[in-house]
Formats: sequence, structure tokens, C-alpha cells
Amino acid sequence: MYQSFLIKYGEIAIKGKNRHLFEDALCKHIAHALKPVDGEFEIWKEQGRIYVDAKGDYDYEHAIAAMTKVFGVVGVCPLVQVEDEGYEKLVEEVISHLKEVYGEKEMTFKVVSRRARKNYPMNSNEINMDMGEKILDAFPNMKVDVHHPDIYVNIEIRQKINIYTENIPGPGGMPVGSNGKAMLLLSGGIDSPVAGYMIAKRGVSLEATYFHAPPYTSERAKQKVIDLAAIVARYSGPIKLNVVNFTDIQLYIYEKCPHDELTIIMRRYMMKIAEHFAKENNCLGLITGESIGQVASQTMQSLAATNDVCTLPVYRPLIGFDKQEIVDVSEKIDTYETSILPYEDCCTIFVAKHPVTKPNLNIIKRSETNLAEKIDEMVETAINTTETIMVEAK
Repeated sequence: MYQSFLIKYGEIAIKGKNRHLFEDALCKHIAHALKPVDGEFEIWKEQGRIYVDAKGDYDYEHAIAAMTKVFGVVGVCPLVQVEDEGYEKLVEEVISHLKEVYGEKEMTFKVVSRRARKNYPMNSNEINMDMGEKILDAFPNMKVDVHHPDIYVNIEIRQKINIYTENIPGPGGMPVGSNGKAMLLLSGGIDSPVAGYMIAKRGVSLEATYFHAPPYTSERAKQKVIDLAAIVARYSGPIKLNVVNFTDIQLYIYEKCPHDELTIIMRRYMMKIAEHFAKENNCLGLITGESIGQVASQTMQSLAATNDVCTLPVYRPLIGFDKQEIVDVSEKIDTYETSILPYEDCCTIFVAKHPVTKPNLNIIKRSETNLAEKIDEMVETAINTTETIMVEAK
């Protein structure tokens, strides 16, 4: 039924002279999202509008699913686009479209017209009133409701005339890559995939680092993280994943440092290694899934202790969320069921029975002097043996 779609965007509209850069980025990501969809598509712009035209047959449901995962898209409107052949012809087109889509359904409606061409012989209010009368005459089952209608009959008078009644919500946000790149510390838990999604929504492209601890963590745990990256990649685009073998470093810290400080000291070395890859790949910051007070390593004092080893900024988009709010987002983006699979990561394997909740930074640094003999060599080995995986959307 539909060969065209109107793509609605939000924040991009308030950009100034560089708005075209954001529009071009959005077009690029829509094109990338549509690549796996059966069919051929053309994407084009016109005065604050982005259109997607299907060239021949295509998979409608798959196309909608793909476009509504692109950050920057506020809505996807299946569109009938007609030539301007006079007002009476427009009335015929609107009524024909409503019959085809809604048939004899009982519903309320409101006509909303806009004129990009001010030389059109009727103004917007005149179109709204007259078209409403014509629809009422053609559909006894329909009634006008200007406050809470079941459908809005949208009519846009442009070079051609756009007719649409549906606005399928997209995720909003900004096109990925329009605000730089950051390194996500990705675990197999619920929080970090959500953090990556939320930062990507603000236009930041993602790379990721995962800390693997064989044989204490299994290949299934590693595959779980790859699967989570693939789900986030539906929204962010492909993710370069660095898989770091962290076992020797964890065992060395376990052997040399007080056990109540294990989590903090391990976390500090994770941040150091992740920052190495971030700088190597021109990332502008680190991203974690931490939330204040959720666990011992996420108190204000603990966060300050881990921040201390970083020179890049650390972004924590979930910092003020409670667990249920994070779970709600994970369910919305389809990472939750994968996150709760029972394959533990290195953070849970080596957790202390009674971790310090208010670490003193000076004491932590003093404990780390116990590692001086080997730790730098171990960190270098971990970096040099890191496995890199390019994760595509799944």
C-alpha cells in the first residue's frame, strides 16, 4: 500500500546553520538500517523533511522495524504522496486512502493541514474545515474530535502533497556519530548495555571493552557479551569489541591485596586498560553502567576511587536510576533476557565477601604498591593479547 515514508525528527530541527550535517547523518544511518531489508530504497530531503521511497516490492514490517531503531528518528509516517491536480482531486485521494486503510471502522478524526506553499488557493483552516465535511459525508461511521481523535488526517501542501494518518514512534535522540565516540565497559550484566544504548542515543558512536577471566568465566559468558553488543548495535551501528584476558591480573590482585579492596583495585585496573584502548581509538571518554549506591563498588567514595586512575571523562548515564528503571529500559531494547542468562563474568567471580564501601584513596594506593613487581608487565601483556571482534547488529 505504501511506497513512501515521511521521517520525522526532533532536536535536529532546532539546529542552526549546520542542521544539514545532522540531516545527512540521519539519512546515512537510515540507509544503513535498511540494508538488510528486502527491497530497494531511495532516501532524499526536502525543506526540513526526510523521505524514504521504496522502489518496487519490499518487506513493509521489516522496513518499519529497521527505521524505528535509528537514533534521531522521532516518527515514521507511512505516506501517500500525490501530485497537485486541484483541490477536488485531493479530496478524492484523501477519501480513497481512508477507505483503503480504515474501511467502515467507527472512529474519530481530526484534519491537520499545513501549507509549505503559501500560494495554494485555500489556507490551512479552510482545508481543515472543508476536508472534515467531505470526510463526514463519505464516512457516516466517522465523527470529528478535535481534542482526542483516534486518527489525525495530515495533509501537507508541498511541491507534491503528503497524506498520512499514522505516526509510528522512533527512539528520538541524535544520529550516532554526530557527537563523537566513547568506550563502553561492557559486562554481561543488565546495566552496561543500557548505558551504551543511552549514550548512543545522544549521538555518540560506541566501542566496547569486555574483561574475560578464563577458566573462571566460560566461553558462554564471552558469547553472552558478544550477543549483548549485537543487540545494542541494532541502535548504535557496528561495535568494535575488545576482549581482554584479565585472569592473571585478577589472581595477582587477589594474592597481593586486602580482600575487602579487591573490587575497587580490580575496577581501577579495568579503567586503566579500557582508557588505553579509548585513547588508541580516538574515543573522547569512558562509559560505565554504574548507579550510585547500587552495589559496594558504586558508592560515591568508590566511584571517586575508580575515577582517580582516568584522565578521560567517565560518563555514567544511569547514575541516578534505580534498578527497576534500568530493567525497564533493558526490556524495551531487548537486552534483558540475554543479560540474565546464568553465565557469570569476572566481576561476580572475584567479588569479596565483605567489600569496603567507603574506600580511602590513600589506603587503596598504598595497597597497590604490593603489585609493583609485576603489574605493569601484566597490564602490557593483557593489552597485547586482547582479541578484537567487530560486532554487527543481530
